[in-house]
Amino acid sequence: QLVESGGGLVQSGGSLRLSCEASGFTFGYYDIAWFRQAPGKEHEGISCTSSRGSNPRYADSVKGRFTISRDIAKNTVYLQINSLKPEDTAVYSCAKSRRSFQEICDLNTDRYDLWGQGTQVTVSP
Repeated sequence: QLVESGGGLVQSGGSLRLSCEASGFTFGYYDIAWFRQAPGKEHEGISCTSSRGSNPRYADSVKGRFTISRDIAKNTVYLQINSLKPEDTAVYSCAKSRRSFQEICDLNTDRYDLWGQGTQVTVSP
């Protein structure tokens, strides 16, 4: 399973660090991605890290503000989010890839088969 934590209410310009703790599968074999879903909108893939922890990818909307990292020893992927804006308000979820040992991760929801319950991030103006 995947369990997210670290969300909360912050003011515009603030920061948060989200965590995604994995269990029940070999963490180092799979890509992990972060998605978010705002009310009335579809899931948006925002960042991913490959099984090797290399070649992270970011959506254009978060480049330069969000940083993904992976701690193999703790079976955890982090998402550091800085310079938060009200439009970043959403439920943030992490997901595990269907396939193992991919060279490059992907932000397409169809590539992921295990999802966490999500953590709410709310940014006030």
